Amino acid sequence: MFIRGDHAELVVGGRLDVRSAADARTVLHTAVDDGVGDLVLDLSELDSWDATGLGVIMGAHRRAGRCGRRLVLRDVPPQMQRLLVATRLHRILAIEGGIGVESLPRV
Repeated sequence: MFIRGDHAELVVGGRLDVRSAADARTVLHTAVDDGVGDLVLDLSELDSWDATGLGVIMGAHRRAGRCGRRLVLRDVPPQMQRLLVATRLHRILAIEGGIGVESLPRV
């Protein structure tokens, strides 16, 4: 897993899972705490996430809200969009361009 960027926009790549959760949490919390306005997470290079990784995203979302910021997901890969829809988190998280639920393949 890698995260590059600054307090306004971060690109998350690789696997966001139980192994990388602690490092990702630290980077995301620092970015939230050090910036103002929207924090954009570009997920176009993310290969996969598990429940722990999704928990890190939700924790960053809550922390951003407490800091008066908004966490915005950009370029969410289709398989991860399906997970957001299945968990109904697409209704809570800000997703740039939204998720076309009707266009996602059924599993």
